[in-house]
Amino acid sequence: MILDGSTASAIDTAARQLAAGELVAFPTETVYGLGADAASEEAVAKIFAAKGRPSDHPLIVHVPDEAAVDAFAASVPAFARKLMRAFWPGPLTLIFPRRAGVASAAAGGQDSIGLRCPQHPIAHALLLACAKAQPPVLGIAGPSANKFGRVSPTTAQHVLAEFGESLTILDGGACRVGIESTIVDCTRGVPVLLRPGMVTPAQLQAACGERIRTPQELEAGTPRASGTLESHYAPNARVRLMDAKSLQTALDLLGAEAAGIAIYSRVILRTASERVIRRRMPDDAAETARQLFAVLRDFDAQGVRLIWVETPPPQPEWDGVLDRLQRAAA
Repeated sequence: MILDGSTASAIDTAARQLAAGELVAFPTETVYGLGADAASEEAVAKIFAAKGRPSDHPLIVHVPDEAAVDAFAASVPAFARKLMRAFWPGPLTLIFPRRAGVASAAAGGQDSIGLRCPQHPIAHALLLACAKAQPPVLGIAGPSANKFGRVSPTTAQHVLAEFGESLTILDGGACRVGIESTIVDCTRGVPVLLRPGMVTPAQLQAACGERIRTPQELEAGTPRASGTLESHYAPNARVRLMDAKSLQTALDLLGAEAAGIAIYSRVILRTASERVIRRRMPDDAAETARQLFAVLRDFDAQGVRLIWVETPPPQPEWDGVLDRLQRAAA
């Protein structure tokens, strides 16, 4: 069932359900999460079962503030504190060494754990209510509220389409950011970017005063992280990335026979077919990120077989969008 997340009664209902070991979908500024008590192995197992997600694929744990990190992290380097103070609450996940005996199932059995403080007011209210529940819930494990590998949800209706009416869903409207958080590994003494998002490497470096590394720069030992599989965020239709010239050439070759194709592009393309669905991609990276998953879901709903997407510009602010599209097309 869908509850109005702006009401105190809905927040209290959701907090009680989480404390009782049940699942609740909730909005964040990035995408909707499928939440469970991060400390309960039984509750976390319900997430993996509902999503069809491998149990060794770690979940991000949502916490209400920086102070809550110490309940899950064994150690927190100084540069990570700077990142938290610069970007929390917000779309940044930090991976820390995990405190022994805490949230093992949510961490996918790893000795590290990913933590994030969401900015969405409903998510924040839910976390505060959970901390006061009996028994208290100190963190909410919350991967995207969709079947594993599929397009992430950015509205309550998207979640409803994935899981039906048996799941409690807090409705917080459309997500403002629209793609998942940037992930930085803080377990190896230096910040390592594991997943791009709307917080860019330049912003991270300016905040923490250290160069942001890539996994390729360091020796093996990179922890597994959410949303980093080669194939992910995939609609039912096949996704292909092309530059503007290739898109127009393909349409010209198909001519009036083109059908079952949806196109998401910044350039205005010509086609002789009335059966090609076209959607204008914004010139702004943040606005494209906000609408990306909803556009892919809408194309699927219209029954297309192919989704052709103009490759985003090679600029850092577009890295998060490009990452999601490349995984959708893999």
